Amino acid sequence: MDSVKSGELSVQEAVGRLRHLPYEDLGFAKVDHHRSLRTGFPEVIFCQGKSSEQVVEIIKRLAERNPVVLATRADEAIYEAVREAVPHAVYYKQARMIVVRKDEPQPETDKYMMVVSAGTADIPVAEEAAVTAESMGSKVERVYDIGVAGIHRLLDQKDKLRNANVIIVVAGMEGALASVVGGLVDKPVIAVPTSIGYGSSFEGLAALLSMLNTCAEGVAVVNIDNGFGAGYFAHLINR
Repeated sequence: MDSVKSGELSVQEAVGRLRHLPYEDLGFAKVDHHRSLRTGFPEVIFCQGKSSEQVVEIIKRLAERNPVVLATRADEAIYEAVREAVPHAVYYKQARMIVVRKDEPQPETDKYMMVVSAGTADIPVAEEAAVTAESMGSKVERVYDIGVAGIHRLLDQKDKLRNANVIIVVAGMEGALASVVGGLVDKPVIAVPTSIGYGSSFEGLAALLSMLNTCAEGVAVVNIDNGFGAGYFAHLINR
């Protein structure tokens, strides 16, 4: 609208752009170009179950109209296919995410959020959360491998934890770290159970139930391995 008003864009060109709102039908996908207007952030692509060709086409269409595009659960084969079509795409291997940016994100606030993991094996889910929040414009501090089996490692970080605006806690096994962190701080804690653990952890179900049954106040829980959902929600709180 500003471009039409200034004369940089003709009415006909503007109509052509608006024609694809609220979505663009690619046959195999209906790309939601309207989402950034509704929610403040573009549609995010979940790559698992999609072919490389489908992911490439969706990313191309979203990148034409948005300053940042995220694709989650992407393997290296999908990234290589995307990079051929969108050379400035960046792959975050641990997070399994592809990010396409036109410009570097500028933090909307000086406040920072923290992402902590109980163990090293939980880092891929933690990184999914961190990269998501950073791509949306949040400042993120990371502290990994501070689980309750060596609680002195967690207590060494108490000042950082207390100064954070919101904290994401990623833990597998019995998922106890979220309750401990929730009992130390007066900030929102978002707990992410992971599927890491031995057989009786039931691929994250034990950690999920433990987190849902926490006695610490101010702890909310997302789904198993859902680092993306935690990072998105944490950014909304931080903003």
